[in-house]
Amino acid sequence: MEATIKIPTDLNEIPLKSYQKFISVVDKSNDDEFICHKMIEIFCGLRLRDVFEVRWKDVQDIAIHMTQLFKNKPEFKKSFTIQDIEFGFIPDLENMSFGEYIDLSNNINKMDTFHKAMAVLYRPIKFKKGNKYEIEKYEGSATYSEVMKFAPLGIALGAKVFFWNLTNDLLKATSIYLEKMTKKQMTSRKENNLENNGDGINHYMPLLKETLQSLKKLPNYGYENALHTSLLKSKNEILKTVRCSDN
Repeated sequence: MEATIKIPTDLNEIPLKSYQKFISVVDKSNDDEFICHKMIEIFCGLRLRDVFEVRWKDVQDIAIHMTQLFKNKPEFKKSFTIQDIEFGFIPDLENMSFGEYIDLSNNINKMDTFHKAMAVLYRPIKFKKGNKYEIEKYEGSATYSEVMKFAPLGIALGAKVFFWNLTNDLLKATSIYLEKMTKKQMTSRKENNLENNGDGINHYMPLLKETLQSLKKLPNYGYENALHTSLLKSKNEILKTVRCSDN
């Protein structure tokens, strides 16, 4: 077969929707050879039946290349462009609306709905001056969720990691604050000998900590959980086959 195989050289050459499609395949299969073929089909734009006609050596090289590509740490970008529309990251996460927060928290930890989370984190820039910009008012994730399926994968994963890091920092800061407040109120109870003093914060502390701990479930590198593991398994099988052939 003579065909041009376009192998991605950067994560941003892969649209988010292709990654979502691949992850859905990984979750349903333990067949490393099938996963390897689907990887080439999805990321290199070939039909599955054509993948079987690709030289075995080329399949090996592509699998190893993709494994290395997904080892790279994605870089956070404040803005990117889709079809001549520039999208900007939420300038002030602390002031996001309740609706934004709910939609973001419900979708950011699931890859099949991550395009909806991206529609919360990024929206079209309507005004820009220097390094500052203003984005469109949030009207629900459905407004741009389908567009976000075409977001560069490196941008999407970089945003995921950035948000996770912010969440983790919030967890640490809030936990320290809660501990200090508890000690302060416990000291006040001893000094004033008031039985009920401090009961309020002590009652809600477990709930607050449980809520904050749940935020840590956001994975730092979501792609390593499924894609990298599967590709690495495929790579090991490939190398094992090559070694056996050499013997």
